Amino acid sequence: MSQEIEKLQNLIDTHDNIVFFGGAGVSTESGIPDFRSQDGLYHQKYDYPPETILSHTFFMKMPEEFYKFYRDKMLCDTAKPNAAHLKLAELEAAGKLKAVITQNIDNLHQMAGSKTVYELHGSVHRNYCMRCGKFYGFREIKESTGVPRCECGGIIKPDVVLYEEGLDNATINASVEAIARAQVLIIGGTSLAVYPAAGLIDYFRGDALVVINMAPTPRDRQADLLIKEPIGKVLSQIQVK
Repeated sequence: MSQEIEKLQNLIDTHDNIVFFGGAGVSTESGIPDFRSQDGLYHQKYDYPPETILSHTFFMKMPEEFYKFYRDKMLCDTAKPNAAHLKLAELEAAGKLKAVITQNIDNLHQMAGSKTVYELHGSVHRNYCMRCGKFYGFREIKESTGVPRCECGGIIKPDVVLYEEGLDNATINASVEAIARAQVLIIGGTSLAVYPAAGLIDYFRGDALVVINMAPTPRDRQADLLIKEPIGKVLSQIQVK
């Protein structure tokens, strides 16, 4: 066990109000591509840039083109929780971890068993009719063709935060409260490049800030513990006591 892992183990052993803040790097180990890496969606070729396709304006103007991309690249039904997801769920069950705050929309934390999960950018597993509000699940959208419509005739929209859309206030407030109360905040698998989500870190006033990420982040200098390794590799070495 490396010195960094020993330090992380000690922080977890000696605290019982830990919060995890994660991003795309948590899911890449499950086979879900991130957006900003060299192999991510932003470096692949489509008729329109992903930032354009995944915007509110594009969805409203060209929903059929949106759904072509969305089904192809955003609806991954083969991914399974990895070591990071499973360890976080184990830490929550042991009373150590109080919340997972995620920028991901893939539901993998819940699939691993985590109960308190704040999804800043929504979830592909929730979809609603824009006219009547009826709920539709993941499979119904995955197996649909063209622009999925409700039985009332309204267009069904994924409950994900598109570009130009604001974050859900209740989710933000709950995340801020969890971070503000945390003794230890573990940031993992995120470049902290997406705002306003990344700005939530400013509310942390606890004992130790831990950053686990392969690439540099704006919070590295503030971190009490910095580990530049894959999040799954790191958390798989942690013992839950």
